[in-house]
Amino acid sequence: MSQYDFDLFVIGAGSGGVRLARMSAGMGARVAVAEDRYLGGTCVNVGCVPKKLFVYASHVAEDLEDGAGFGWSSAGKLDFDWTVLLKNKNTEISRLNGIYEDLLTSAGAEIINGRARFVDEHRVDVGGRIYSAERIVIATGSWPFVPDFPGNELAITSNELFFLDELPQSAIVMGGGYIAIEMAGILNGLGVDTTLLYRGELFLRGFDNEVREFVRDEVAKKGITLKFNDNIKTLSKSDDGLLSVELASGGTVTTGMVLSATGRVPFTSDLGLENTKVELTPKGEVKVDSHFCSSVKNIYALGDVTGGMQLTPVALAEGMFLAKSLFGGDVKNATVDYDNIATAVFCQPNIATVGLNEEQAREKFSNLAIYVSSFRPMKHTLSGRNERSMMKLIVNADNDRILGAHMVGADAGEVIQGLAIAIKAGASKADFDQTIGIHPTAAEEFVTMREARS
Repeated sequence: MSQYDFDLFVIGAGSGGVRLARMSAGMGARVAVAEDRYLGGTCVNVGCVPKKLFVYASHVAEDLEDGAGFGWSSAGKLDFDWTVLLKNKNTEISRLNGIYEDLLTSAGAEIINGRARFVDEHRVDVGGRIYSAERIVIATGSWPFVPDFPGNELAITSNELFFLDELPQSAIVMGGGYIAIEMAGILNGLGVDTTLLYRGELFLRGFDNEVREFVRDEVAKKGITLKFNDNIKTLSKSDDGLLSVELASGGTVTTGMVLSATGRVPFTSDLGLENTKVELTPKGEVKVDSHFCSSVKNIYALGDVTGGMQLTPVALAEGMFLAKSLFGGDVKNATVDYDNIATAVFCQPNIATVGLNEEQAREKFSNLAIYVSSFRPMKHTLSGRNERSMMKLIVNADNDRILGAHMVGADAGEVIQGLAIAIKAGASKADFDQTIGIHPTAAEEFVTMREARS
């Protein structure tokens, strides 16, 4: 009989932790999962899922306006009720929480409600009760980061946005990453006078520069005020309840809300790691090897807490890999493949990308062929909306292999997901050229681009 209560104890019931726990339990391991907030983690509760629902909501008014060009008209004034959206979103999230609970319990994993803290390298304390485990996995994810400036406690993060009692009339979104641009698009689409404030020259650092510039122009058309090379110096509350924002560039503006979307940090605080020899990076990330083992041989970590790609499918892949590695057979020589991972930004219009951007490709390859197409989507020839789409292929001209694909436009993620399979399989530009497109679609542009620039 084992000397431990469990074969595996998972701290955190986010996407990666739940996948690891239920797969391990399904392989016969005795598994427990401790969670002190909500099943499903950031993605289900305050991330991808509610964000996408809010993005859908923020498109409705624009879609109704577009209907006029197709002969549709709406009588009277449109009314938007934030509380209805909030209520329906909460209902859907509760449904998903229940699904995650069922997935764990039906697999045989035990759910323990509470914050798990290490007592030593084989034991954790949850609410005063001690549990022992042969292996312990840290899967606590990440948490929004708010910069340090006077009055920063008055700013909210994306966590709180999903539970606001009411929408403000105006808002400043601080940040230049995908969360900032997505939140700005949501607020703007729901009728909030929105400013996106970023300390750098252009948002979405790390994405293709041509894509970034294109999106900047398209986002500005939506009515979002873009303010680059600036930052918040101080924040205070005015007598009228509004926020007074002193800018680093000088001057003061007022707004109804400041949303800090300046990145996320590993959620490793209050875990009792000081009672172990688990090593952290200077950024607070758990140091792991390619098999997700920490500096302590029986303690592992996966997902955002390790400082890797903050994407739900990546955490899922890591959880699946670790379960197979620990309980499903010998995969010691295998690793998770992080090449050509597709991703999307649900700003308006959407961005989706897979593979290398042009700047990355030029650092690695000397002979490139770049294909770019920008056009007005067919829908807007009648709607009259001044919105354009963009598609881009990065090709290694020496062997014709496609290195990257990028798209800005409606449902970009749906299109790029399919291309990701082709690129992962090593598709060439000739393969794309020989593929007959679906007409009329925007996606067919990827198989009809013929003129390249070097």
